[in-house]
Amino acid sequence: MDVRNARSWAPRGARRWLLAAGALSVAAGVRLALHPLIGPVMPGTAFAIAASLVQYYLGLAPALTVMLLGLCIADYLFVPPYATLSVINQNDIVLLVSYPLVTLLVIALIERLRRAQFRAQLISSVAQSRYEMLLREDNQRALAKRAVDETHRLLRHLAQHHSQIVLIKALERDAAQRASVGQSAGAAPSPIPSGIAQGPRFHEVHSEDVQRLSKILWPGSHRVRLRKQGHGAENAIAQCTCERFTTHAGDFLVLRTED
Repeated sequence: MDVRNARSWAPRGARRWLLAAGALSVAAGVRLALHPLIGPVMPGTAFAIAASLVQYYLGLAPALTVMLLGLCIADYLFVPPYATLSVINQNDIVLLVSYPLVTLLVIALIERLRRAQFRAQLISSVAQSRYEMLLREDNQRALAKRAVDETHRLLRHLAQHHSQIVLIKALERDAAQRASVGQSAGAAPSPIPSGIAQGPRFHEVHSEDVQRLSKILWPGSHRVRLRKQGHGAENAIAQCTCERFTTHAGDFLVLRTED
């Protein structure tokens, strides 16, 4: 995969140049502190280390700047004759050849590794986002399949128990969720305002039970009173079953008698 942004791994802004200047100052201070002990030995080592660290954290341009300024400082202060540019001897030539060569090699390797690392991070982020998109699509397909299955189950249920159906109640999505949460917590179901479709046995149910069921209805068993014809006839108690169906059109409760 061609990732063009891999070369843009380094931070931007003036802060990295301030950090690079600080690294150069620290390298010069350390070399000055060690100069009485080691003299002209390895005059550019501290600046090479500083340039490598700057390359790893801040990028190519600050590292090259630290390398070039470090070369000038090392040649001027730590190569004999000290603090003079009028004389160029063998020590100057050795420093001018070895220091840039080694430092550029290290900087180039670090730059290549950092670009490869940043490229791998970009590819990982893209792969993660695509994986999450696939998961969302799978979840949507699963939800759609479940809704279709529930719709088919509802249709089969209506066809099988058509003559026993008392009512069909449509639930609002938010209200249905609150009702299911209340049931799982053991709380009594709260009234749910919704539409009701009458079934073949709706008019046989006592009016008080109709009002109660129109306000509070949840999946499970219910006992209702069925009105009998004739003056003074006693009401019969019937056992009813309520089932819940979740379809793409919404949630429905179907109440039917068990006889």
